[in-house]
Amino acid sequence: QVQLVESGGGLEQPGGSLRLSCAASGSIFSINTMAWYRQAPGKQRELVAAITSGGSTNYADSVKGRFTASRDNAKNTVALQMSSLKPEDTAVYYCAALGVKMSRLNAPNNYWGQGTQVTVSS
Repeated sequence: QVQLVESGGGLEQPGGSLRLSCAASGSIFSINTMAWYRQAPGKQRELVAAITSGGSTNYADSVKGRFTASRDNAKNTVALQMSSLKPEDTAVYYCAALGVKMSRLNAPNNYWGQGTQVTVSS
């Protein structure tokens, strides 16, 4: 089994910065993509940022230029540096490990963290 543990959420003022971290543990052979999603109250979960094992990134238009995802393949960790935070960034942020294989021959699976609250408010 694979577990994802997020950390780094909290309360920040508009214009401030926060850094989220996520570590995947378990019997992991490879992870295709690690990503951050968020879900605000009353809204659907949306992709914030994704980074492949090769380092290619994809960002939601709403966070481009403000958020940066980074990844350590050897440690199976992913981070999200969030800057110039806005109240509309308030949400529960979820870490996801997509396309996880426990061996070369295993079929890939997806795993999710429990989520960490980010609140942007003055």
